[in-house]
Amino acid sequence: MYTTNRRSFLKVMAVAASAPSLAVTSHSARAAEFTLRYANNLPSAHPMNVRAKEMAARVASESKGRVEIQIFPNNQLGSDTDTLSQLRSGAVDFFTLSPLILGTFIPAAQISGIGFAFNDYNNVWAAMDGELGAHVRKQIGATSIFAFEKIWNGGFRQITTGAKPIAQARDLQGVKLRVPPSPLWTSMFKDFGAAPASVNFAEVYSALQTHVVEGQENPLSIIYTAKLYEVQKFCSLTNHMWDGFWFLGNKESFGRLSPELQTIVRNAINDAGTKQREDVVQLDQTLRAKLESTGLTFNEVDKASFRQQLQAAGFYAEWQKKFGPQAWALLEKYSGKLG
Repeated sequence: MYTTNRRSFLKVMAVAASAPSLAVTSHSARAAEFTLRYANNLPSAHPMNVRAKEMAARVASESKGRVEIQIFPNNQLGSDTDTLSQLRSGAVDFFTLSPLILGTFIPAAQISGIGFAFNDYNNVWAAMDGELGAHVRKQIGATSIFAFEKIWNGGFRQITTGAKPIAQARDLQGVKLRVPPSPLWTSMFKDFGAAPASVNFAEVYSALQTHVVEGQENPLSIIYTAKLYEVQKFCSLTNHMWDGFWFLGNKESFGRLSPELQTIVRNAINDAGTKQREDVVQLDQTLRAKLESTGLTFNEVDKASFRQQLQAAGFYAEWQKKFGPQAWALLEKYSGKLG
């Protein structure tokens, strides 16, 4: 497994955090034959953008300047749903998106976000690099877009709140919680008894700051790089789901590249994704102490109470029916029996 030097990586993160919020472009000595636009919804300091910048430089170098990838972080080209539409039309060439938000277009993509399906990263990568991931990529590939082979890492998600910690499932009763615009996310938190509100990521900080919502849920790396700790008081370590980012491409746009250039781009993107996976794991291991130093209070939770609540509410039975027996069997091959 790739391991990055933690001290140098965090130094890169600090530099990226202080950079202006503009498109990151890999420049070649002459005008590129192909200029490809890559959009994402995360801050420049996030490992996704650190590795994407390296990826763009590699593509420029290996293609001898024929391919330039321009990087637009932090929802610069629009909300997730807007940018997905741009990707489908070809206005954007590449986009990294959570499988659950992609589920608004391709329902089968959401299956990796089933609550408490994965215990650890060994579970996750076995599934997403194996038959479950292949099944999802096939569904994506039946449309105008496609997914590269290596899904990027979002991390295991935790719940943050402003008024009280969440220790058991019943503590979510009535809590107005921001969730991404995804049917599965909304369904799961309704079954917990919360009042989920779909808010695009670009608006999360202000929604928490103005108390439009009381809490949200994200991996520690996003809570840190998006500075959500400034507008939240408690972080409950629920690990309620793993989330990632499919690196998506527009088929027609990618098809304009020669097979040789496609291979250069594909290898650079997949290799960057593999490195970014480990970056997120390492970053999360350092972040509890950093976040505690900002005043964010952490608490452990009774995970069994959350799974029991989902079972009692019929969550697993409902989504098994929606995904179908074949896809559900692929999920349970890696997760074990659910529901």
